Amino acid sequence: MTPNESRPGAGRGQRAADWADGRLGIYTLARANLRKIFPDHWSFMLGEICLYSFVIIILTGVWLTLFFKPSMGEVIYDGVYVPLKGIPMSEAYASTVDISFEVRGGLLVRQIHHWAALVFVAAMLVHMMRVFFTGAFRKPREINWVFGFLLLLLGMFDGFFGYSLPDDLLSGTGIRFMEGAILAVPLVGTYIQMFLFGGEFPGHDIVPRFFTIHVLLIPGIMLGLLVAHLILVFYHKHTQWAGPGKTEKNVVGMPLMPVYMAKAGGFFFLVFGVIALMAAVATINPIWAYGPYRPDQVSTDAQPDWYMGFAEGLIRVMPGWEIGVWGHTLNLGVLVPFTLFPVILGAIAVYPFVESWATDDRREHHLLDRPRNAPVRTALGAAWISLYLVMLAGGGNDLFATHLHLSLNSITYAVRVGFVAVPVVVFVVTKRWCLGLQRRDREKVLHGRETGVVKRLPHGEFVEVHAPLAPAELHRLTAHEQPRPLELPAPVDENGVAHPAGVLERTRARLSRGLHGEGSRIAKPTAGEYHEITDGRGH
Repeated sequence: MTPNESRPGAGRGQRAADWADGRLGIYTLARANLRKIFPDHWSFMLGEICLYSFVIIILTGVWLTLFFKPSMGEVIYDGVYVPLKGIPMSEAYASTVDISFEVRGGLLVRQIHHWAALVFVAAMLVHMMRVFFTGAFRKPREINWVFGFLLLLLGMFDGFFGYSLPDDLLSGTGIRFMEGAILAVPLVGTYIQMFLFGGEFPGHDIVPRFFTIHVLLIPGIMLGLLVAHLILVFYHKHTQWAGPGKTEKNVVGMPLMPVYMAKAGGFFFLVFGVIALMAAVATINPIWAYGPYRPDQVSTDAQPDWYMGFAEGLIRVMPGWEIGVWGHTLNLGVLVPFTLFPVILGAIAVYPFVESWATDDRREHHLLDRPRNAPVRTALGAAWISLYLVMLAGGGNDLFATHLHLSLNSITYAVRVGFVAVPVVVFVVTKRWCLGLQRRDREKVLHGRETGVVKRLPHGEFVEVHAPLAPAELHRLTAHEQPRPLELPAPVDENGVAHPAGVLERTRARLSRGLHGEGSRIAKPTAGEYHEITDGRGH
C-alpha cells in the first residue's frame, strides 16, 4: 500500500492526511526536507533574528492598521492627552495619539513595531557583514547575496516611510529633507516631487501614498524576496566552518526536525521577549512630545532612525555648492550626497562579483573563510563600516556639538576629513591586524600553545614549555586555501606572435595580486615544516 492510500481502520485525521498527500505530496516533501542538516554555530542565528523581527513587524503592523487613519484631513484634537487639546492636526497624527493613549496596549504595540523595525535593519546589516567577512557570498550564493542586499535596502526605505506616517513634527522634518533631495535631481526632480506629494509640499496625498507603499508595496516585495532567499538557502545547503569531517560536499550539524525546530522556536520567543522588553522600558518616537507637523516649524534635535543617519550625514557635511549649467541651477550640496548614497551602498553589493572576476574562481564554496585569512576583503569591509559610522556621526553633528560643548563647524570639518582619511587608515590597520593574526596562527601550528610553564635547561637557558595543539585545532588553523594570483599571459607565444595584454586583463591581474599577492597573506606552514619542528630537528 502506498503512503497516498487510506489504510484500513485509519482514523479521520489519518484519512484526511492521506487525501492531502495524494494531491499535494506532503509525505514526500516532508521526508526530503524535515531531516535536512543545519550547522550549529551562533553566527547563523543572525539571519534568524532578521526573520523573527520581520514576523514581529508584520504581526504588530497588521494590528496597527486597524486603528490608524492614513489621512491628512484636518481635525481639532479632543482626546485624553490634555496638552494637545484644541490643536489642529491631521487625522493621521490624531489617530496615532489615540493609539498611544486610548487603545488598550496601543502604545506598547506601537513601540514593539518601531523597535522591531530598528532591530530588523540592524540584524540584516550585521548578518550581511557576517556573510561578507566569511566569504559566504561566493558561488553558488551570489544571487542570494543580491536578494539579501535588496531586503536591506527595502527595509531601510520601508522604515523611513513608516517613520513618516504619524505626521508629527519630527517625521515631517524628515519628509521635508527627502523633498529637498528629490528637487535637487536635474530636469525631472520637480516632476517627481509633484507626482509623489500630489502638489506643493506638503500636499494632501503624501501620508495616504506613504501608507500604501509602507503596508502593501514594499512588504509584498520583501516577502517575495524573503521566500526566494529561504528557498535558495535550502537548495544550496548551509555554509559551515572548516573542521574535522567537514568538506565542501557535506554538512555537519543537527537535523531540522526535531532539534533545530525546537531551538528555533525557543529563539523566536526569546527575540520577541527582548524586543517587547525594550519597548516596555525605553520610549521611542514620542510623537506627543513633538506635536503635529507644521511647515513653518522644525523640531529641535531632528534625527532620523540610525540606518538613515548615513544619508543625513552626507547632506550635513557637504558644502552648499551651486553651479549653473545651460540656464539651470544644480544644487551640488544636495545632489552629490543624493548620488553618493546609492553608490556607497552599492559598492558592498557588487564586491562579490568583482572578487569572482578578479580571482577567476568558478568553484563552489561551502566552507567559510576565517576573516583573518582574507585580509584584503576583511580590510575593505571594515573600511566600508568605518565610512558608514563617520557619516552617521556627521548626521548627528548638532547633538555632538551641544552635548560635548564643541564647535559645530569643527565637527563638520572633522567629518569631512574623516570621510576620506578614516576608511584608508582602517583599511591599513585591519589588513596588518589580519596578517599579524596569520603569523600568530603559523607560530601556534609550528611551536604549539604557550603553557606559561618556564623550564631551565641543563646549560642554564630558560625556555617556555609549549603544548602541542590538538588535531582538530591544527585542522582549523591550516584548512584554508591560499590561491595564487593570476598571471598575465605571455606577450609573445611560441610562434613569435605578439599578444599584448589588454586593459581588462591588466586590471584583473592587478586586482588578483592585491587580493592574493605576497603582501596580502602569510604562507601557512607546510606538513614538512611541522614535522621538522615537532621531530626536534629544527632547533
